[in-house]
Amino acid sequence: MDPSTPPKEEPEPFKITIIFSAEHFSEPWTFSHPPLLDELVTECEQTWPQYDWEKTKAIPTGRNKPPGFKALLKTPEDESLDLAPLNNLSLKLMAPKISDITSLQAASSEAATRRLTRAERHRQARLRAERIAASSPRKPRIAGFGASQGDAQYTFHSIRPLPHLPNPERSLAFLERLRDDPGIRSAMKKHQFSVGLLTEMDPGEYTESTHEGTTRILGLNQNKGQAILLRLRTDAYDGYRDYKTIRKTLCHELAHNVHSDHDRKFWDLTHQIEREVHAADYKKGGRTVGGEEYAPEREGGDYGEEDEVVDHGGWVGGTFVLGGGGSGSASGNGNGNEGGQEAGLSMREMMARAAEQRYKSLEQKLRKLKTPGGKEEKKDGEGGSRPAA
Repeated sequence: MDPSTPPKEEPEPFKITIIFSAEHFSEPWTFSHPPLLDELVTECEQTWPQYDWEKTKAIPTGRNKPPGFKALLKTPEDESLDLAPLNNLSLKLMAPKISDITSLQAASSEAATRRLTRAERHRQARLRAERIAASSPRKPRIAGFGASQGDAQYTFHSIRPLPHLPNPERSLAFLERLRDDPGIRSAMKKHQFSVGLLTEMDPGEYTESTHEGTTRILGLNQNKGQAILLRLRTDAYDGYRDYKTIRKTLCHELAHNVHSDHDRKFWDLTHQIEREVHAADYKKGGRTVGGEEYAPEREGGDYGEEDEVVDHGGWVGGTFVLGGGGSGSASGNGNGNEGGQEAGLSMREMMARAAEQRYKSLEQKLRKLKTPGGKEEKKDGEGGSRPAA
């Protein structure tokens, strides 16, 4: 070597602090030259082979980050990126664990399989219900009722069970029986009732239990006859409610085709329809639908002790409610605000009104028991507080 030639200076080593929180690692690494991101990832792969470094993310940190340098580095997009600007800075690395990825992929595959199975089950149920509806015989010709134009106009123009519930064919048979009931047909023709859809409701969606008891909605009239929903099934979905109870609920819902509010006119029409249906039912009973037996009426009603059957204000918002005696205002669409009078009531509001009505009824009974002859005392301003004659 020529003594006059100055010695060649060795380049300074490249230092970068690697932060990998998954392994609680934070130490400086030294390279003989500024590496590419791919070279750094190769070192990481040799150090921690249990991680998937093909999906690496890296975030430069430090006070003196170079301006314009990417804030987030990814592989494989940034594999050829030169890390020279990050000398003496820190780089925070993130990579998924291979075992976690495998478990996640397996769980995702199982979830996708379950979704496909559930969708296929629902599809088969819909097809089965459609086949039953298509193969069911036309409306039978009943003695005393001719197939007149009025019969075709004043009826339920569509009936539909819920295909996702068990045995939709039984629900279809129940709805057809209601549609073809001689009393119902006679009342609908007399009052010129036309209903777009008659269907069932899912008991689980219209039941709420609290410390005060259980509230069950038995019927719902939407938009004054656009659709009527009836609670056909028992709470456990293992049977069907008494036919006559459901038919009485239907009479109530038909009255909502004319009157939204539960005023005197509404109740007069409801009771009139009930009498007409009973009088026109030449069979006066029958307990089978689709060849299977349904629960008969029990003494005291078709419900348990927690169910207080209410027929004087227990209907709220165009619905028939069990378990309460509230006197809420009704609305024809079944969920509130007819003509801006009053917003629809939630299930909690229905129960509050029911409890208030029961308390008032109890007070009235107690006052009668305390007065001679069982009559209430007159309040002040109504002739004094002496017992009524």
